[in-house]
Amino acid sequence: MVESELLFTKQVTETHQLKKILGVSFGVAVTIGGMIGLGILRTPGAVAAELSSVWLILLVWTVGGIYALLGVFSAAELGVSIPRTGGWYSFARRAFGEYAGFAAGWMDWIAYPATIAIAAITTAQYLALLFPGLTNYVSLTAIAIVLAVTFVNCLGLRSGSRFQEILSFLKAFVFLAVIVAAFVFTGEAESSTQAAESVRPAIPLATALIIALQAVIYTYDGWYSAIYFSEECTDTSSIPRSMVIAVIFVTIIYVLFNAALLYSLPLSQLASSTLPVADVANKIFGIYGDRVITVVALVTLLSILNANLLTGPRILFALSRDGLFTKSAGKVNEGGTPANALFITVAVSIPVILTGSFETILAVTAFLFIALYVSGFLAVIVLRYREADLARPYKAFGYPWTTGIVLLGSFAFLIGAIVTDTLNALYAIGLMILSLPFYYLVKRTRKPAVESLP
Repeated sequence: MVESELLFTKQVTETHQLKKILGVSFGVAVTIGGMIGLGILRTPGAVAAELSSVWLILLVWTVGGIYALLGVFSAAELGVSIPRTGGWYSFARRAFGEYAGFAAGWMDWIAYPATIAIAAITTAQYLALLFPGLTNYVSLTAIAIVLAVTFVNCLGLRSGSRFQEILSFLKAFVFLAVIVAAFVFTGEAESSTQAAESVRPAIPLATALIIALQAVIYTYDGWYSAIYFSEECTDTSSIPRSMVIAVIFVTIIYVLFNAALLYSLPLSQLASSTLPVADVANKIFGIYGDRVITVVALVTLLSILNANLLTGPRILFALSRDGLFTKSAGKVNEGGTPANALFITVAVSIPVILTGSFETILAVTAFLFIALYVSGFLAVIVLRYREADLARPYKAFGYPWTTGIVLLGSFAFLIGAIVTDTLNALYAIGLMILSLPFYYLVKRTRKPAVESLP
């Protein structure tokens, strides 16, 4: 294995090189950018509607953060020991073979055009609230936003990474400001017990907890974002550090954010609200509350959009470099950006923006993301046995228990998705099956751009 790694390193040409310029600050920024989305603005109300206790609500948000942290331990081991771009694709390929890697890359990338589209459209909708003249041009505004952020990333990795760091810093600052303002400028809400009685769900507590935890863990999604950039880090030891720092920080933000909502609003009002942070903002800022929430949403959305435009193209780049996608997507521009892979990702997102047909795609890809978790956690276990001598500068903390917990949890979520959202789960399984004929088609027409690792 060491000889093949050396061969790979020697045969990589300038056309296929990525720049090793990223450090801890970017890893933290891209993880925060991928994790904190509009979900945290909407999900607290849904969670409160399922549970009957303030303490249970805070417990569920804490458990969600712990689950994400346990996932980080395993994913960080893979990112450090297999420092190649592509994320879950590269890990599945190393552990289970070329087709498994292709299927993982296929499942992973397909979500990005839809995610980019929904982030851009929602950004345009919020901009229209500030500038009503844009109301009739939401789709065009969304495309313009995508193209503008794409341009920033085309300038090079340094430009795109700095932009992400700035946006993630602003996002963190805005959320902390809202939390502080809620505690300082709003009065304590009515008794938690009194409020809870009015929203107590008519389902068993265990079922309510499962439903709430599922929503919370989806809100924590994105904790793995840094693994896609391991090949571009100046020191791979920055991967576990940045991921752990970011997940702990986001967990604190989420728990405090929910505590602030619970402090400011009666539980009954929180449970019935689709955007509870708007209710709190209106209490704090009065008639300017809507504008404050619009600013929060815009900063959040731009950070998500840039993170996805950084991440998605690197999956196509990795596939292409290994001969599993079009040759052009395996090229890197002078700034270190896989520009053609970026253009392809954006080109696919634009029709989705114009049609608005992304809701079903996102529902399907939620299932695929959990399947990717399963492939990654299984890869940790398989490689521990099959490649015991593989250099692991970082090993998963608490292995095998931590890996086993998140693996079982991921299986449970897959089963839950099949039971509660059968149609979209079947669509997702259909997409997995479709990867097989595409794999054989690509294999017949392409060869690796460079000697690849087995």
